Amino acid sequence: MQQAIERKQRKSIIGIVTSRSGDKSIKVTYDYKVRHALYRKEIKKKTVVHAHDEENLCAVGDRVSIMETRPISKLKRFRVVDVVEKAPVLG
Repeated sequence: MQQAIERKQRKSIIGIVTSRSGDKSIKVTYDYKVRHALYRKEIKKKTVVHAHDEENLCAVGDRVSIMETRPISKLKRFRVVDVVEKAPVLG
């Protein structure tokens, strides 16, 4: 009897590109809500993560899907999976 090895599912997040910080690097901000422990009011919070954009497809304002991955640099722990929605072009 061989036992199947259970693999952890990688974390996947949808967020908005807030900065293009160098070649193949972006910053993605995603918002979430938590309930206050005592007052039970919902509090809006946000987290900024650094992500690897291999093809330099993303622009500021795009909605992207990112996935957790091995460490790529000092801060980058996510990589871009898909551009869900392009930012509107003002012109």
